[in-house]
Parts: sequence; C-alpha cells; structure tokens
Amino acid sequence: MGYDGRIHTVQIGDVTRDLPIFQIAPGVNIAIFNMLGDTEIVEVAADELMNLVPAMTDALVVPEVKAVPLGHALSVRTGLPLVVVRKFRKPYMGACLETTVHSITTGKPQTLYVDGRDMPLIQGKKVAILDDVISTGSTLNGLREMMRVANADIVGEIAVFTEGPADAWPEVIRLGHLPLFEDAE
Repeated sequence: MGYDGRIHTVQIGDVTRDLPIFQIAPGVNIAIFNMLGDTEIVEVAADELMNLVPAMTDALVVPEVKAVPLGHALSVRTGLPLVVVRKFRKPYMGACLETTVHSITTGKPQTLYVDGRDMPLIQGKKVAILDDVISTGSTLNGLREMMRVANADIVGEIAVFTEGPADAWPEVIRLGHLPLFEDAE
C-alpha cells in the first residue's frame, strides 16, 4: 500500500492541483486531496462555493480538521456562523453532543463532538454541512445524526469533491468528483 507515482489533476476555479493516487486498501486507490495548508485552494474553493450555499442557511457545520479552513473562509464570505464538530473532546467543552463514525482516513471508529456552547447556533436552525471530500459518507452520516439529535434542519450538504462511483452523492453540492482508480500495473 502507498504511493506508486501516479497523479490525478483537478481544477477549482482557475487553480489546478496534481493529486497523488494512493492505495489505501488492497484494490482501493484514491486521489488524495489535502487542502489543509493550501491557502490558495481554500480561498478559491470558498469563492466557488459561496454562491452555492442555500439562501435559508443559518449556520455552517464542518468536521475537524481539513475542512476547518474552508469553513472559516466560507463563513467570512457568507457572514454565517461556523460550528466545528471536533474529533477530540477538550476539557473546556461542556455538555457536548456526540456521535461515533467510522472514518476512511483513519480506518477506525471516531467520536465526534459539538461543544455545548455551539448548540444555540444549530439547535432548531437550518444548517449546511460542509466538508472537503465526501467519500464513504461515514463522517457525513455522523454529522447528519448529530444534526438530527440537535433538532437542526439540514438544508444543504456541500463538499469540494465527492469520491467513489460516478453516480455517488447526487444530493451533495460539490465542485467536482474524484473517481476511484484501478491498481497500477
């Protein structure tokens, strides 16, 4: 498993990136899109997504870590509050809402937390879930469950890319789609 030298080129706005194709499991090869630290791609993606956020949205909800810069940039552009769903509970977080998901990135279960202080931003509100890549849907499903428990109405699911079969995730507002790749020969 690992990197075999292949790349997949993507374009967001007028910016292109060559994504390395990694084998993450036997027969499972994906293009790795990591926007964390790539401020140019974060800014361009936020510009492209800004007008795609449903008009009735009260708050943006993002999972920690890679989607946080995108959420921040989109929050600045739209004026919507940003709620970060954390992967670790910090001592200062009180009365957390939590759920467990299975992540393709880590390959194991993870617990997600919403700080109790952020609950008024989502409870009974219309929210848009935002992520960098939606692949297996485990994080998305965890966020959906959290929003259901918080009595939030999901009015949009937004990603820079979806991943998997071409017809996967038709409900997700996205800038592009990343296919799965065959094993290198």
